[in-house]
Amino acid sequence: MKYSLEAQQTPCYVVDEALLENNLRILDRVQKQAGVKILLALKGFAMFGVFPLIRQYLPGVTASSLNEARLGREEFGGEVHLCAPAYREEEFGQMLDCCGHVVFNSFSQKNKYLAAALKKGVRCGLRINPEHREVETAIYDPCGPCSRLGVALDNFQDGDLEGITGLHFHNLCEKGADALVRTLKAVEEKFGRCISSMEWINMGGGHHITREDYDLELLCSTLKAFKKKYGVEVYLEPGEAIALNAGVLVASVLDVMHNRMPIAILDASAATHMPDVLEMPYRPEVEGAGAPGELAVTYRLAGPSCLSGDVIGDYSFGAELKPGDQLVFHDMAHYTMVKNNTFNGINLPSIAVRKKTGEIEVLRTFTYQDYKNRLS
Repeated sequence: MKYSLEAQQTPCYVVDEALLENNLRILDRVQKQAGVKILLALKGFAMFGVFPLIRQYLPGVTASSLNEARLGREEFGGEVHLCAPAYREEEFGQMLDCCGHVVFNSFSQKNKYLAAALKKGVRCGLRINPEHREVETAIYDPCGPCSRLGVALDNFQDGDLEGITGLHFHNLCEKGADALVRTLKAVEEKFGRCISSMEWINMGGGHHITREDYDLELLCSTLKAFKKKYGVEVYLEPGEAIALNAGVLVASVLDVMHNRMPIAILDASAATHMPDVLEMPYRPEVEGAGAPGELAVTYRLAGPSCLSGDVIGDYSFGAELKPGDQLVFHDMAHYTMVKNNTFNGINLPSIAVRKKTGEIEVLRTFTYQDYKNRLS
């Protein structure tokens, strides 16, 4: 197993440099072929230990908070774009020191902060809500009913765009180029009369560009046609595509018990270490495992927390599991490190990188102090 670790090192996120660079090459191909810029969305992946590799291919980052903006400016450099539902007045000046673009989520936020941003030379945009739905899971749908994200057409004031040079929209999650095509149709129908007067358009995230079956040619042709029609600079900011399938979570079996079926208790938790498993929800792939009943023995894989629902899923294996066995959960780089927590005082997983040589270097481990210092 290429991600095997010493017993005391699990749980551990391991990001594979070679796989990450494969994704970056695909994204760079889109940048060059379509003439667009692709930004790293820090909300999805913020492992700054690999920023030196990422910035060889991508020109900057997008942030949704002061902390993310600072991380982008201090550790990545390049362009820093800021977009959030609302800004704290006492933080906004610091945010402007970190970013070159800021997007306002409402006209009231624009009216409150525009002058300060323009004085700093920051390019200002407005988030629009095309009210076009492509996402099935409601918690991830920015265009659902009563969404707080972006200005819907009914509230759009054409005469109040002075100082605004860009528009931003985001309505996708793990979607293909066909979803963007449909979205752009809705955007043009509702806001097309304003686009020509803009300098830039940010088409948000949720573009699953590095997925194996993604239609890159459709994406590039769509973006090129849009740029030609409106004469604007185009940005994309996929959070997931950068690190898609580029990292794993290595966990160890702590115990095996039985209650109507075999249950393996791991040192990795769905609730604390891979929260999207419960939020999305979804069943992550485990290396060497099959669907329930497919292989010799079926286990329920569960975490060590006291949450009853801290269950990762049911998997079958060719042989019985025993304490000390290591399991590798695939596609665990994005929306894991940025979302994990210390519920029950459970330590965060270590963070490691697998070099192109095959060597695994542990960049960070977490201790009692990391847990304690969050609480008082």
